[in-house]
Amino acid sequence: MTSEHKKSGLVGLTLAAVGIVYGDIGTSPLYTLKTVFDPAHGLALTQTNLLGIISLIFWSLTFVVSLKYVTLVLRADNRGEGGIMALMALVLSSVSRGSRWHFPLMLIGVFGATLFYGDSVITPAISVLSAIEGLEVATPALSAYVVPLTIVLLIILYSVQSHGTAGIGRFFAPIMVLWFGALAVMGVINIIHAPEILAALNPLYAVTFLLNHGFVAFVALGAVVLALTGAEALYADMGHFGKKPIRVAWFLIVFPALALNYLGQGGLLLQHPDAISNPFYQQLGAWSVYPLVVLSTMATVIASQATISGTFSMTKQAIALGFLPRMRVRHTSESEIGQIYIPAVNWLQLAVVLLAVIGFGSSENLAAAYGIAVTATMMSTTILTFFVIRYRWKMNLALCWAATGFFLTIDVLFFSASALKLFHGGWFPLLLGSILFIIMLTWKRGRQLVFENLEAHAIPLDDFLSSLFIAPPLRVPGTAIFLRGETDGVPHALLHNLLHNKVLHERVVFLTVFMHEEPWVPLADQVRVQDLGHQCYQVNVHYGFKDEPDIPAALAQCAGQGLDFEMMETSFFIARQTIISTPGHGMMPWREHLFVTMSRNARTAADYYQIPSNRVIELGTQVEI
Repeated sequence: MTSEHKKSGLVGLTLAAVGIVYGDIGTSPLYTLKTVFDPAHGLALTQTNLLGIISLIFWSLTFVVSLKYVTLVLRADNRGEGGIMALMALVLSSVSRGSRWHFPLMLIGVFGATLFYGDSVITPAISVLSAIEGLEVATPALSAYVVPLTIVLLIILYSVQSHGTAGIGRFFAPIMVLWFGALAVMGVINIIHAPEILAALNPLYAVTFLLNHGFVAFVALGAVVLALTGAEALYADMGHFGKKPIRVAWFLIVFPALALNYLGQGGLLLQHPDAISNPFYQQLGAWSVYPLVVLSTMATVIASQATISGTFSMTKQAIALGFLPRMRVRHTSESEIGQIYIPAVNWLQLAVVLLAVIGFGSSENLAAAYGIAVTATMMSTTILTFFVIRYRWKMNLALCWAATGFFLTIDVLFFSASALKLFHGGWFPLLLGSILFIIMLTWKRGRQLVFENLEAHAIPLDDFLSSLFIAPPLRVPGTAIFLRGETDGVPHALLHNLLHNKVLHERVVFLTVFMHEEPWVPLADQVRVQDLGHQCYQVNVHYGFKDEPDIPAALAQCAGQGLDFEMMETSFFIARQTIISTPGHGMMPWREHLFVTMSRNARTAADYYQIPSNRVIELGTQVEI
């Protein structure tokens, strides 16, 4: 590839990253300063306070986003994949399973992931609400229509998810580049009118503000963190774009535009303190309000779209890693495997988002709920990153503490400040996260109990086949494939078939699917065939948590190892497990009933692994936990 092609590819990926990765953090200027100086927080709008806040925002973006995420955390990739689920998988594979850290680290990763779901609910609600609230600036009489318009827009947004983002995705980058260009231009205009705001670039203003204002400054930190929302998306979307485009987009486009706009809003407030009611929409005067509402609405829809797509991706990873039951996953693009749609998640998320919009009613009220989810996820990422650089990269312990301790201190400060808003909306994402945390751990533990039960009653396959062929049953034409768990012995479906039909197919294949704590398994390593004798075979299929399970495609690979399949002569025998909760064993009764309910409603194995339904024979089996 020539240098020109590489350069054009980098430019294309950089612009795409601007369009998708930075939508959330890019729309933060809509509400951050308005929230910081909300009268409820008790912070007076004076020149000293304003310089201190702008300085805090600028240096928070520098330390948390530029240094922590863009410089350090992006290096902690799991074979090119990012996000807290990928990071947790990387950490768990770096720490031995018997280590005392293994279970606590899994809990930290799962809790961080569940709070991402809380964040993904609030982002569409607060972003679209804050954009539509610009109508109040133009004409106060329109304030009654803000919530209804937001609801309509969100319903439309979630209704088109099933069609995928391929069609509208090409418009994301130009709109977001226009958005960041507008942020920068508005910032420069207001800085020219009030150049004294540039003094806020001196970090001493931030330090002085924190030291002189005590508790009020601590409360203000809980609002300043709104400028950092979306930082986790830089890491989560690394697999789609790569590190370099994300870094280039941040340092050349996003960070300069955000810094200029926050400085510009500060300059505006120095000259016109009355603009604090909504400084974003008053940066250029009354003539610009309606165009800004249109541009802001498009930008916030894009920010929401990125969060929704991230939720689908996170759910797919959680299913593969065994933290959620199988769900229907639809692919919306023939060329992009990452573009998926999960109906159950889509409509459930919309319902919760609408509840948030109606319940909180304004971006100011939602802002209280926002910070606590973001900062808790940031803390989880920092803690997990420590274990990566210590146990994966084998770096010096003192250096590990220095690399992550500084960022953890900042995260804890922001989280503590956000926690003050626990009873003013902060409970909302924590409640959502806690519910999902219980669901994920219950499913993980329930599946473990099922595997333990099956293992305890398993009949060793080798011994069974040896005894079976002493006096073999009648063999009939065709191939029978029996799905077999990682810890299973003889599949229950085979025992049932022999018991009721008294026959065995002329060729028998035992198929086991292994899910690994890594994003991708190379195609050459996905399938392994073992000859067990008597025309019986063991086929092991290996997938990463980002791979798309496709059993027919995996069977086609077996031809290279001497095992051909004719699908119309092949039958898949699957044991459909009915889970029975028994008192005195396993989990608490309510958790067992929750697991049983999820198990009954989970997507079938045949559907999940894309096995043709007309080739499937299901046989029931009961499993006690």
